[in-house]
Amino acid sequence: CVPCAPRLPAASMSVVEHVREMASAGLHSNVRLLSGLLLTMSGNNPELFSPSQKYQLLVYHADSLFHDKEYRNAVSKYTMALQQKKALSKTSKVRPSTGNAASTPQSQCLPSEIEVKYKMAECYTMLKQDKNAIAILDGIPSRQRTPKINMMLANLYKKAGQERSSVTSYKEVLRQCPLALDAILGLLSLSVKGAEVASMTINVIQSIPNLDWLSVWIKAYAFVHTGDNTRAINTICSLEKKSLLRDNVDLLGSLADLYFRAGDSKNSILKFEQAQMLDPYLIKGMDVYGYLLAREGRLEDVENLGCRLFNISDQHAEPWVVSGCHSFYSKRYSRALYLGAKAIQLNSNSVQALLLKGAALRNMGRVQEAIIHFREAIRLAPCRLDCYEGLIECYLASNSIREAMVMANNVYKTLGANAQTLTLLATVCLEDPVTQEKAKTLLDKALTQRPDYIKAVVKKAELLSREQKYEDGIALLRNALANQSDCVLHRILGDFLVAVNEYQEAMDQYSIALSLDPNDQKSLEGMQKMEKEESPTDATQEEDVDDMEGSGEEGDLEGSDSEAAQWADQEQWFGMQ
Repeated sequence: CVPCAPRLPAASMSVVEHVREMASAGLHSNVRLLSGLLLTMSGNNPELFSPSQKYQLLVYHADSLFHDKEYRNAVSKYTMALQQKKALSKTSKVRPSTGNAASTPQSQCLPSEIEVKYKMAECYTMLKQDKNAIAILDGIPSRQRTPKINMMLANLYKKAGQERSSVTSYKEVLRQCPLALDAILGLLSLSVKGAEVASMTINVIQSIPNLDWLSVWIKAYAFVHTGDNTRAINTICSLEKKSLLRDNVDLLGSLADLYFRAGDSKNSILKFEQAQMLDPYLIKGMDVYGYLLAREGRLEDVENLGCRLFNISDQHAEPWVVSGCHSFYSKRYSRALYLGAKAIQLNSNSVQALLLKGAALRNMGRVQEAIIHFREAIRLAPCRLDCYEGLIECYLASNSIREAMVMANNVYKTLGANAQTLTLLATVCLEDPVTQEKAKTLLDKALTQRPDYIKAVVKKAELLSREQKYEDGIALLRNALANQSDCVLHRILGDFLVAVNEYQEAMDQYSIALSLDPNDQKSLEGMQKMEKEESPTDATQEEDVDDMEGSGEEGDLEGSDSEAAQWADQEQWFGMQ
């Protein structure tokens, strides 16, 4: 609003001024009722209120609808308000009202037309009509755009793939507010050089005490957005160790995410736990944390995390993704699909939700739909290897080895030759008998860089198993397990020990694997197979008991199928298809 005159006594205020007072006081439901009645009166008697008063009533009524999340209705009223304002601008004099007190300076305190357009754009974004939001904000002259308008435009341009316009808008935000850190992250994500971004904040860094860390912060996130995880981790660690920034939840969350991207699950979980302890209401990043716990077989912890997050907020994607991870690793793929779709509906930019839904679709045999989701995840997070892994798994599942090889080579060239990209390329090479030797070379390089990288160890063990080099495989696995404990590694070691007739130690390895992940079916099968071989009589008796109890098991399976059908029936409500 333009500056208003001092508040008048209630007795001398017009009814429109009373509406304005209630709007300022946050009495939205009261504003909605009264403004609705007054607008009806105005419709029945156009002379009752002046054009400026009609404009105000429409804006305040639209604001109350916006507060009630009735965005389509709000857009309609904002549009009417702007039309009224346009007519008002053509009128040199304000007509006196017949049903209210004489016009006062306060009656000229009109809501900002620019603020009305911003609210309309907010409505359009909530309705997922980004093109309309861009159009309404584009209509505001550049000189009249406030920082929040430029920030919204930058985000919308970025989402629409208009990178140059997005960069321009982010830079304008920084010109007006040089400490707008999210705008800095936006520029870095669009490949603007860290040095260029830092130059836009140098004056404020030098003029304000205790801001010397900001240039290091910018450097750290420049590494993040170029995919240089190692240097990003080292730089953020140097920031986190500084006494003034120690125990900062955002930095811990970034570290956790970087360790995850680097394939270091142990340190990632540790940093997420530290962040959680500092902020029990933390939601950001908890979807990745839940995924890591689920992947390790800690499903009870995942369930508890999901419940806690739902108690904090069910309007964020994270609790739905965590619950979906629990369902996915419990092999309830239809339910995981539903929960992933709900998360996408709440936040279409949730990479973890897209990965969850893509994985669920892939495991349900809907590979082409899964590919769409993994591609969207890659678009949103081009430096995250797990997005490419999901897409390549889809190609391999549909026997598109050529496409998988092209993608793996592109990732190798784009993200560099590290243990993760080498292992991913080797995984594809293992699918083709012609490239087996290349796979072996790639895995050796990966293990030279990181001897403890679990995915590389697993793939090398798979190669040694094919070649029946069990002793070499046992040595590899023992070496990998010297400084870490992993369910899959213990299980594979058990398989290799069985192959060389070391049954007792194999049984021990299966037991350790099941203690780490009680739901690991392959470890359970390995142990049961050994038990049957050791005591065939007992095994026969167990089979007889299983036959007697077969009907009960069938009932459980039928229940599982009906549940899957129940979730599948809801697919017409799903977000992305």
